[in-house]
This record gives sequence, C-alpha cells and structure tokens, in this order.
Amino acid sequence: MPPQNTAVEQIEQLERRVKILTRLSETSAVLNSTLKLKPLLSTIMDTAADIVDAEGASVLLWDAKQQELRFAATTTGEGTSLIGKLVPLEGSIAGTVMRENRIIEVSNVEQDPRHYSKIDKATQFVTRSILAIPMRSKNRVIGVLEAINKRQLPWTEEDKAYLSTLASQAAVAIEGAQLVAALQKANDELSHLDKMKSDFIAITSHELRTPLGVILGYATFLQEAQDEEVRGLAQKVVNSALQLRRIIEDLTNLRYLEQKTAELVLEDVDLHDFIQQALREVRELAEAKSHTITYNPAALGTRVRIDTSRMGMALVNVLINAVRFTPDKGRITIDIEVKPREAWVRVTDNGIGVTVTTRAPTIANVPVRPVLFCCDASLCAFTATMRPPRNKNTETKQQLINFPK
Repeated sequence: MPPQNTAVEQIEQLERRVKILTRLSETSAVLNSTLKLKPLLSTIMDTAADIVDAEGASVLLWDAKQQELRFAATTTGEGTSLIGKLVPLEGSIAGTVMRENRIIEVSNVEQDPRHYSKIDKATQFVTRSILAIPMRSKNRVIGVLEAINKRQLPWTEEDKAYLSTLASQAAVAIEGAQLVAALQKANDELSHLDKMKSDFIAITSHELRTPLGVILGYATFLQEAQDEEVRGLAQKVVNSALQLRRIIEDLTNLRYLEQKTAELVLEDVDLHDFIQQALREVRELAEAKSHTITYNPAALGTRVRIDTSRMGMALVNVLINAVRFTPDKGRITIDIEVKPREAWVRVTDNGIGVTVTTRAPTIANVPVRPVLFCCDASLCAFTATMRPPRNKNTETKQQLINFPK
C-alpha cells in the first residue's frame, strides 16, 4: 500500500507542476500583450496567489525619483486603501528585500521584528506568513512581489522558484508599462503646450492687426506732408510697420503649417466675397506702396466649396508677396478663371518675378503667381468645388483699386 500511495502523490505533484507551469505560460502571454499598468498588476497578483496556494498577494514598486517603496496593488484586506502607502526600507520585510536584493520567507511574522505591522492595523488584515521576491529588470530591483498567508506551510523551494519566475516576467512587463505611461503623459503635456502656443499665436496675430492697420494708415497720411523731415520719419514708421506685418504673417503661417494634419473645414462661400476679404487684408500694405490693384471678378453668384481659413491664408500670402516685391506705384492684377469643376485665381504683377531657372515654362516672361482651387479634397489642403451661380445674372465688371499717396 505505501508504494501505491507514493505513486499517487507523485502523480498529483506532477499534475500540479503542469498546472502551475501552464498558468505561468498563460500569464507570460498576457503580460507581453498588455501595456496598461493596472490590468498588469491584477494579473500578477492573481497568478502569484494561485501558484503558491496563498490567500493573497501584493506588489510594491520603487519610486526612483522619491527614493521610496510604495504599494502599487494588493489583494489583501481593503486593497484600494493601501495603494500608494509608503513602506520603510528599514523595519519592513519588503524594504529588506529591496535593499538586499534577496528572497525572504517568513512562516510566522509575529516572531520576525522586520514585519511592518502598521499595514495590518490600517487594513484590519492579519498577516501570518510572507514570501517576498525581488522584481529585477536589467540588473535593477524595481520592486517586490509578496505572497501572503500560505494555506499549508511551509514555503517550499518550488514556491520560491515559481514566484521568482513570475517576478522576473512581471518586472519586465511593469517597466514597459511604466515607460508607455510616461511617454503618454509626456505626449499629453506636449499637446497641451502646443495648443497653448497655437492659441497664443492666433490671438497675438489677430490682436496686432487692428492697431497695426491704424499705424500704417496714419503713417501713410504723414508721408504726404510738405515737411521733408516729417516725410522721412513717416517712411521709417511705415517700414517698421511693414516689418511687423511680415512677422505677424509668419506667425500665422507657422500656425497653419503645424496644423497640416487637421481635417479640412469645407463650406460654400461666394467667390467674390472671398476675394474682397483677401483684398482688405492687404489694403494697408498696398496703400503704403501706392500700388494699383485691378480685380476682374467672375460671374456674380459664383460659389466655391473651400476651407476658408487655409485658402484665405494662401491667397493673402500670394497678394502680400506681390505687394512686397513690386516697386512703388506698381500694378497688380487679379483674374478669375472659372472652369467646369474648378476656379483659378491668378495674381499678376510688374515686380521682379522669378529667375529663368525657377520660372514655370507656361508663364513665359510675365511674373505670375497663380492660386489653384482644386475640386478634389484629397489632392491638397486648399480645396474648392464649383457651385452654380445663385441667379442668372452673369455680368462681370472690372474693379480698379488705386491706393495713391
């Protein structure tokens, strides 16, 4: 009979080993596929208690910045109340494991002076025995894994081996999850800062336009004074104001360039109103240089589907470029060409143009700066789709806008 009993016990032990190894293998797969810390810790504690037949388990993690060991998760007592609780390195079993980087087993904590009893008092939980394992990652101890209250003492060498295997897997997974969480936090902070910067640029550029327009207007008026000294000072004011205007435009361009991945906000707008709004944006600059702008509009009621903010930025930039690089008292012409599914806005000036090597072959020797309203939103950020006129009146009229000094 004794040999038969021994054989049955061996079979039961083998079955338990297979069960534990299977559980460890399944846990490893879960840990490798989970990047969030909370579900990781839950899986680790459940597995730890199961493979050593304990009542509960706890995970304590080392805070490298604060140089403190704290509870990260536990299944004992009121577990949530322990999260974040500090455990001293001196005068605690977990602290000793952390300091000395070694396994500690205690079958009766009442007889061990290292037991930190304040935790039991705070949670109304009775700790009788502990098996504490250091969690190592890249030759560093990042925390402690504890199994609490083994149902059938003593702790065995197999318990230590199984829990050590789990602790090694857990350390790698926890550190990976912490890195992902830190990266996500950094990305969130950067996104917040980027939004603050974009909002600041938008508000600043908007608020500066109005007073700058007043300055340009009065300075341009003073350029007509008879006193040569006054005219010279007024010219300096105009030059400085134009430089500030360029800075404002650069800020606006930067804001839109950084939003290049954002979705387009398309809306139906009247093409004539859209062009007039762009002309109002460059009025002060054109006045300062006494340019004449000729606008040849399309048929009344012509509508396009565009992202007005981005398309407006593109058209205003082209007009500012024409105003800036055309000599004083220059000529700038805006032509609208309506096609079956798209509209073209063509800006022509008598400025310096472009070099022969960079000039488009279809433009010949005339300095031309075209802006295309595309009909396919997937082609580019500046999009426009033709819409039929609202009425049958297709009359167009040339507009001559002269800004004399």
